[in-house]
Amino acid sequence: MNGILNVYKPPGASSAQIVGKVKHILKTRAVGHMGTLDPMGEGVLLMGVGKGTRLFDYFLSKTKTYEATFRFGLMTDTIDVTGEVTGETTVLPTVQEINAILPSFIGEQAQLPPLYSAKSVGGVRAYKLARMGQTVELKPAIITINSLELIGTIAENEYLFRIDCSAGTYIRSICRDIAEKLGSLAIMTSIKRTRCGRYFSDTATVLDEVSPEKIIPLQTAIQSMPKVYAPDNLYKKIVNGVPVLLENCPNEKFALFCREELIGIAEYTEKGCKIKTYLKEDNNA
Repeated sequence: MNGILNVYKPPGASSAQIVGKVKHILKTRAVGHMGTLDPMGEGVLLMGVGKGTRLFDYFLSKTKTYEATFRFGLMTDTIDVTGEVTGETTVLPTVQEINAILPSFIGEQAQLPPLYSAKSVGGVRAYKLARMGQTVELKPAIITINSLELIGTIAENEYLFRIDCSAGTYIRSICRDIAEKLGSLAIMTSIKRTRCGRYFSDTATVLDEVSPEKIIPLQTAIQSMPKVYAPDNLYKKIVNGVPVLLENCPNEKFALFCREELIGIAEYTEKGCKIKTYLKEDNNA
């Protein structure tokens, strides 16, 4: 079992708990998720299985799309509905006022992560330090928001937004920053990840239907990468990690094939093309 699983994470469980359940279903320890989702969140939770876990960096960098609801008028310590209320305000923006400032959030920017987040601080998750009452100083990270739109009214002072953004973006921080720009306060009341790369929530597999047959093969999972086909006579060198000279190698990482078999993800070096992520199926050795 080597590949990718597009699992639909239900709300109320942590990403780690869902991974644990998938391990139990597939009867393997070689499972890991590729980008955590808040316990209250739902939607796409990509997982690597077997050698698919080696694609973590490749999928972690993919852009993502979320649908989230923000309620204006209050703030909590977690910036979402699960936290303790820390402030309230009577300054409540209108739809027109919200729409007027959304364009200012588009593009590359420095974003301050939430205090209660999975951000690592000295090797410890920020939320663990915050729960212990310790002072946590988080540094802004560079993220990109590709699009941000208000798509509906859910209730009084509560709105549904769609956000397309880079990896590492915190939707709760967007909620906080929108409210701040409007002179108000706001919390996130729901979040759904509808897309990660080219995988979508409407085609994700619910936990009860996870099976080996639902695993997306490695070759399919990386099909959007450039492909290079090496001559058959270089097979032994390539599988043994020896750099080989090939023509027309791209300047970015690419999927390297030999003898009609996916060997792995490679890149061009001064000594030639070399496998960086080995994905060859063991039964073809």
